Order: sequence, then C-alpha cells, then structure tokens
Amino acid sequence: MELETCTFSYCQRPDIITHETDILLVGGGMACCGAAYEAAKWAERDKLRVTMVDKAATDRSGAVAMGLSAINTYMGENDPADYVRYVRGDLMGIVREDLIYDLGRHVDDSVHLFEEWGLPVWKRADDGHTMDGAQPAPKLTEGGKPVRSGKWQIMINGESYKVIVAEAAKKALEYNRQYTGVAQNHFERIFIVKLTVDKNEPNRINGAVGFSLRENKAYLFKTNAMLLACGGAVNVFRPRSVAEGQGRAWYPVWNSGSTYAMAAQAGAELVLMENRFVPARFKDGYGPVGAWFLFFKAKATNAFGEDYCATNFEDAKKWYGKYADKLGTAIRNYMMIMDMKAGKGPILMRTDLAMQELGKTMDAKQIKHLEAEAWEDFLDMCIGQAGVWAGNNIEPDKSPSEIMPTEPYLLGSHAGCAGIWVSGPDDLGAPAEWCWGYNRMSTVKGLFTAGDGVGASGHKFSSGSHAEGRMAAKAMVAFVLDNKGFKPEIVRTTDELIADIYLPFEIYEKYKNYSTDPNTNPHYIRPRMLQARLQKIMDEYVAGVSTWYVTSRTLLDSGLKQLEMLKEDANRMAASDLHELMRCWENLHRIWAGESHARHILFREESRYPGYYNRGDFWAIDDANWKCFTISKWNAEKGEWDFSKRDYVQLIPD
Repeated sequence: MELETCTFSYCQRPDIITHETDILLVGGGMACCGAAYEAAKWAERDKLRVTMVDKAATDRSGAVAMGLSAINTYMGENDPADYVRYVRGDLMGIVREDLIYDLGRHVDDSVHLFEEWGLPVWKRADDGHTMDGAQPAPKLTEGGKPVRSGKWQIMINGESYKVIVAEAAKKALEYNRQYTGVAQNHFERIFIVKLTVDKNEPNRINGAVGFSLRENKAYLFKTNAMLLACGGAVNVFRPRSVAEGQGRAWYPVWNSGSTYAMAAQAGAELVLMENRFVPARFKDGYGPVGAWFLFFKAKATNAFGEDYCATNFEDAKKWYGKYADKLGTAIRNYMMIMDMKAGKGPILMRTDLAMQELGKTMDAKQIKHLEAEAWEDFLDMCIGQAGVWAGNNIEPDKSPSEIMPTEPYLLGSHAGCAGIWVSGPDDLGAPAEWCWGYNRMSTVKGLFTAGDGVGASGHKFSSGSHAEGRMAAKAMVAFVLDNKGFKPEIVRTTDELIADIYLPFEIYEKYKNYSTDPNTNPHYIRPRMLQARLQKIMDEYVAGVSTWYVTSRTLLDSGLKQLEMLKEDANRMAASDLHELMRCWENLHRIWAGESHARHILFREESRYPGYYNRGDFWAIDDANWKCFTISKWNAEKGEWDFSKRDYVQLIPD
C-alpha cells in the first residue's frame, strides 16, 4: 500500500491554536505539578510565562490519580547517602548516584509542603500507638514523628493526595497568569504527541504539537524550555488481566511511553531502557503489598508454607553472587518465579497470620482500628483490590491471598530506572560527562525531564517526582534567562504537523465504506487491534508473562522483525473519533518505547535484572563487561538506533 497523507479531503480540518510561552510543562502528574509550583515563584522577577499541558484533568492525572496510602520517599532522620546505597542495591549496582543524592537532599521539603497544604500524615503517639491523619498531631516540621512502614516510607491518608498537590500547582499557574497578563496557561485534555526542534539549531527543542480530546482543535506550543514528564509506559506488554478484566493494571493505563518516545524522536539519549519493573502484587486486583510486608509484618510463602527466598537462595547465589545477598526486589521476584515454575504455587500473602500475630498484643478496640487500617491501605490507592476480595469471599484477616508478578512496566520513578540520560548537579564530584549542562536537562538543548523520565535513578516515587520537578523548574528558569533572545522557528509548517496528527481520521473516513463492518477493512487497522498485536509481540518475544520473563537473542531478533512489520501497519491506523485518535497516538508512542526496550535488552548481554527479565542465553550477571550504563540514540538520518556504553562511577562508598 502507498503511504497515505492527510489532505483533509475526507475529514474536517481542526481549528489551530498557537500558544507562545517561556517554559512549557508537558504532563500533569507529580513532576509537572512540582515544576509548576516552583517555576511560578522563580519566574516572577522576569515575568516569564509558565504553561502546563495535560492529557487528563490535573486533579486526577498521573500515577497518584487514585490516591496512595504511603509516601515512599521521606528522609527524616536518614542520611541521603544511605538512600543512595538503598537505591543502588535494589537496582543491581548501576545508578546515577549524583542524581539520587541530589534528590535525597531535597525531597523532604516537598513532603513538608504536602502536609502544609492539607495532606493528613500519620503520627506516632507518645505511647507508641498510631494516630492516623484524622487525629490532631504536630506537623513533621514541628517535631511530629511519622508512622514508618519501612525505613523510607511514611503512612498517610492519601485518597485526595493528588487533588491536594494539583491545587497548589493550579494556584501557582494562576499566580503566573496574574503577573504575566496571559489569558491561559493551563490546558487540560490536550494530548501532546510530537515535539519540534529548531530550524536554526537542530539539537534544540522549541515546541510541541497536540490535539484536544474534547473539541476539533489542534495546538502548537512554542517555547524556550520544556519539561517532558508524561509518566512511564503501561500496556506495552500483554497484561495478565484480559477479557472482562482488560484495562486493569498496576501502573496507570494512560501512561503510554510518551516521555521516552517523544524524547527519542527529538534526538535525546536514553539510558538503561532494558530495565523494567515487574511488581509482585495481589493477584487480579493488583493491590500493593508494601504496607502488608512493612507495616503489618505479613510474610509471603509458597503453597507449602515455605519461604521461597530461602528455598531458592542457593540458586540465586550461584548466578548472581553478591547481589543475591541483598535480596533486592528483582532477586525476590526471581526466587518467587522459581518456586512457581517448580509447581509450588500459588504464592500466598499470609494476611491472616499477620493480623493474628498483631492481635496478640492489642485489645478489641485496637484490633478494630488495625482492621480499618488494613482496608484503608486499599481504599486509598487500589479500590479494585477490595472488590476482588469481596467477589472471592476472602476475608484477609481469616485467609491468605494469592500474590504473583504482574506484566512488565517501563518506568523510572518506582523500583525501575529506565529513562532519559540527563545532566546532574555539579557539586557532588561526579564525572564531567554527568554534569555537562543544566540540572535534569537531556542531551537535547532546552529539553528537561523529571519523575519517570529521568533514567538510572529509581525509587523517587511520588514525593521524589514532585521534588525533581521543582529542581528541574529552577534549572529551566536559569536556562531561559541565559537564552532570553531565543526565537523559536519550526522546521515544518504547522499545516504539515497537524496533517500528520489527523491522518488516522482521513484514513477512516476515506475507506470506512469499503467493507460492511468498519472494524474489518483491508485499508486500515483499528487502534485496539494494533495494540493487541503489539502486546502479543512484546509478551512472547521480549520476556513477558507467557515466557516466564525469559528471552534470548533469537527471540529478540524475531520480535524486532515483527515490530518492523507492525510499524508499517501502524501507519494505516484509523480513528473514527477523538478517543480513537488518542489511542492511535498512544500506540505509536508505545511502539517506540517497546522497540527501545527490546533493543536495549539485546544490547546488554547478561541478566542484570533477574526476576524482571532473564536472558536465557546469558543467565548470569557479568560485572566485568556490563557494569555500565547502556545508552541509545535514535539516528533520524539513518533511521536506526545507535548504541554505546558509558562508565558507571561509584560516588558513595559501600
């Protein structure tokens, strides 16, 4: 088939809105909310314009949309150097220690702001008992002692966590409107799908294009600096929940890899994109297990009551040496999977025994409060898990629940470190190639990122993503002030850019009557069908659940051939409405993220993250050759990926 072009002969041309700003925030999650709050303050003196563009509604946008029961990164009495050691150990020895330490020394300030804005933080009473957020207690800044569910985690009443944080960001944007005099600087339900580079400086970002998800309008944003923080990538792999459960996932399903795809297309270097996160979660509901492990002290066993970390320790030690001793998240996954493959499943979270043990030292009132806290853990952040328990007649205080590894997710803010290679702070003794420019700026001039976008720096979670957005915002203000004379000049015309975006409309309207069923047509493919094909390829060739997270060179080579054909067919996606147009572009971003992931796994010839994925042909970790950063860069002229290694340098001693 010939490559189609959109002439708007068959579909209605959208209204085109052009918006000029100094700082553009693409995304509406914790990172961009932090950036909006911080940028508005530092931009006031020079009356710099700050604009946020969100695919969703900011109150419930991002990974924290449903809420959280804990803030997973709070230093408090802890040393940021210990935080670096924790992240380095869990991510198998390869991280950007400068970025992690930099985050550790700033993150508490964001948490203190959350509490100031109204987030209820649990405190420890003088007698040692828990006071949830509904009870009066001193704030953290007043000496209040948080209830820890682990060394780095503190408990909260977090159903409205994101709403509280979003309100502060929106007020900051409103303040920016007042002193700059702009009519609008907060755009919701606008999906940014392409970044634009400058005509006079090819390695310089200058804008972004997207479309409204509610109206027939397209948008061109011109900017001096940009924060790209659209979350990680979900639904690249076939999920465990299919058919009536389709759409249920652990991470937010609207995270489509836009951060990684658009950064790569603009020429940014990506780092450690072979990394992924495979969380062990309550089966079917994807409910989080952290509070049960850390706060309620529950233990997980195989079906025979054995500790799978003990039964499989020698096997892990054989292949992964010192890394097995640390029992990081990936290694624990590996041990669980080994027991499941050996027929010792299902794996059970012994919620019943944990509640019984805690009840031995409590009176009836305290037990009742404990049960409420157990349910609160899910009602704050994963209501579906409570539904799964109710639908399966499970009372967690009386019977255990199954847990198992989920499908893989690509991210950089949780227990994963895929993302973009960025410049870090210059005061921590890092190598020069780690701090070549402004803090959190990518290798593309003017393009910054935070949260899931920053690679080689995991375990930021919600508070860290917010703090990192604030750090990037200050750097962006400095960048804009240093480049005040910049005048964006787009390479392609606005009409050409918009025509690319609306091509799926043109294809659908042109060919929809060719067949009696608009879903089955030789001239196009609908986005839902294409997504199913992508997920099947990634699942079966790139270490998904169907292969027990195992792949090899031969499998990856076959999978990449399948992806090449899929990309050809993706040019024939068809959309009948704005929702489907969104799905088309989400698919394109997922394909870019998925291909980058597959090629990184192929490049790294070892199993650095066992339990997240294993190379069947390189089962062990090879520190001699592969304790390094893997770097990829899309070469637009050649139409191919370039790969290289970059040295890992340890800054914080063991």
